[in-house]
Amino acid sequence: METFNNTLETTIDMQFNRKNYSDEVLISLYQNMVRPRMIEEKMLILLRQGRVGKWFSGIGQEAISVGSAMAMNADEYILPMHRNLGVFTSRNIPLTRLIAQFQGKLSGFTKGRDRSFHFGTQEYKIVGMISHLGPQMALADGIALADLLEQKNKATLVFTGDGATSEGDFHEALNVASVWNLPVIFIIENNGYGLSTPVSEQYRCKDLVDRAIGYGMEGRKIDGNNILEVYDTINSLANDIRQNPRPVLVECLTFRMRGHEEASGVKYVPQELFEEWGKKDPLENFEKYLIEQGIINQEFIDSLRSRIKTDIESAIDIAFAEPDIIPNTEEELADMYAPYDEVAIEPSSDSKSEKRYLDAISDAMRQAMQRRNNLVIMGQDVAEYGGAFKITQGFVEEFGIGRVRNTPLCESAIVGAAFGLSINGYKGIMEMQFADFVTCGFNQIVNNLAKSHYRWGQKADVVVRMPTGAGTGAGPFHSQSNEAWFTKTPGLKVVYPAFPTDAKGLLAAAIEDPNPVIYFEHKYLYRGISEEIADDYYTTPIGKAKLVKEGDQLSIITYGLGVHWALDYLTQHPEISADVLDLRTLLPWDKDAVEATVKKNGKVLILHEDTLTSGLGGEIAAYIAEHLFGYLDGPVMRCASLDTAIPMSKALEDNFLAKSRLDEVIQKLLRF
Repeated sequence: METFNNTLETTIDMQFNRKNYSDEVLISLYQNMVRPRMIEEKMLILLRQGRVGKWFSGIGQEAISVGSAMAMNADEYILPMHRNLGVFTSRNIPLTRLIAQFQGKLSGFTKGRDRSFHFGTQEYKIVGMISHLGPQMALADGIALADLLEQKNKATLVFTGDGATSEGDFHEALNVASVWNLPVIFIIENNGYGLSTPVSEQYRCKDLVDRAIGYGMEGRKIDGNNILEVYDTINSLANDIRQNPRPVLVECLTFRMRGHEEASGVKYVPQELFEEWGKKDPLENFEKYLIEQGIINQEFIDSLRSRIKTDIESAIDIAFAEPDIIPNTEEELADMYAPYDEVAIEPSSDSKSEKRYLDAISDAMRQAMQRRNNLVIMGQDVAEYGGAFKITQGFVEEFGIGRVRNTPLCESAIVGAAFGLSINGYKGIMEMQFADFVTCGFNQIVNNLAKSHYRWGQKADVVVRMPTGAGTGAGPFHSQSNEAWFTKTPGLKVVYPAFPTDAKGLLAAAIEDPNPVIYFEHKYLYRGISEEIADDYYTTPIGKAKLVKEGDQLSIITYGLGVHWALDYLTQHPEISADVLDLRTLLPWDKDAVEATVKKNGKVLILHEDTLTSGLGGEIAAYIAEHLFGYLDGPVMRCASLDTAIPMSKALEDNFLAKSRLDEVIQKLLRF
């Protein structure tokens, strides 16, 4: 059997070509490589002393970080990874604050909530990684898209590693960038190993840069240990794509001289690779070149290192002396969300029209687009086709293809791009063609959108529209009620309107809110329900339930299609008197409204279309049992759909849905 050998090449000669760069530029490149090298060497000492807990070393890879960062303008975003200390130091982030971040101190960038380089900072235009690696590439797409829409001549730079090129997020981000001609430089740091997995087990192509042609983009392979080659390549590309927007893939060949992180060691790496790559040390070779060229001398080197050593020791003393964080529960809870004082927007006139649920959603988006030039709608088929359900029909003619964007089939990349838009001053509404498809973008929602403000104070100003629910015989992959996946995720807000009035008002409120909002809209209601609603723009407050029917025998707490099931049932059974409380918002849900109806009637039924096990009803029932037990005249009962996938046939679907058991559960509750 033929074996495929793609061992990372090391035969490139270290040839420095200064071109027309001044001595000052070369000295600056050198100084900026020395600084992260010396910081790392100190961190490794502290690690051995047990004074720091973990470290991901970038020793031997400084030329990529420093050369790339210095080639970018200070107001352009860079999205680094965990071996790119040189990016942070080249952007002149105060060393005291960096070390405080490493140590989990309050003065760090994440208030002790995240580790090492898992943070961003708008002040220095850096957006840090999450541990899933690949998702940050789509954020770069969104950042670049905002620049493109603003007609700013800017580039965005994003890093990834050879291992992360195996992730779907890599493919999605590059494909979107290429289709949309986004000015993004994608840098692959090919350092030979993804933890212990060598490149020969990561990919079959000879070079990772060969993948560029598959996306219709330019690709460059360079010596990642040659600071002048890195700087010149990125500088030239950035200058070019600022004027002629397009993405470029750059593969930087280098080597990881230490373990994935220090605890993992390097026993799995052949010793001869260390010997060969040790000869290509980027700092030693460039230093030798500068000495030979008469640009620096030993006195300069000694003086520089002395100053940096003093800076490092001072920063360590200050950061380590900072007291440990004293937890503040109230602050922890509050920081999950970007601050927002919601002020209701009332219609500016009394004008009203009969609108379907679908039309109400369309109204809210159209009027929001008219009010906000920085609002972008993205999704599959949302432009000329008008969306799968025609909700955005006519939008592209009114707002243009720049702001109403058809997307490739890549939910993760588009959610990530929406987040990138938010980082760069825009707002995205992303339509999941069906709520079921959110699984393909799940990580971006629950790990990126939901946690960003808590982690580093960055709002995720994104709305994800979720056409949801059963009743149309669409089967297991187009009918799920999956809201419970998100109602347990702090940092998100989840809304679910049951009527056209709320469909418009809650979507408008979601757009006004700077936090990530998951907006569920029931497909069965699109054309099945109409209501007279205000023609003008208005908002319905998020987090407030609505009592849609009053009675005194029991309380039905529900949302979405369940509201209509409850109302229809009570119409058919006029002998039963019940409150029907429409939650409208599922995260945060309205505890005050729930408490009021429970205290009033004492018998409670929680109804929802979602499956019984782990549905939101279980959480509400537990809250009532814990806090309102003394007001109950019977057990809190739940009526939900079967714990199965959703079948296609009408008979099976009807049997699946909670509606088929509603009478049985109500009658049982009334007997108590």
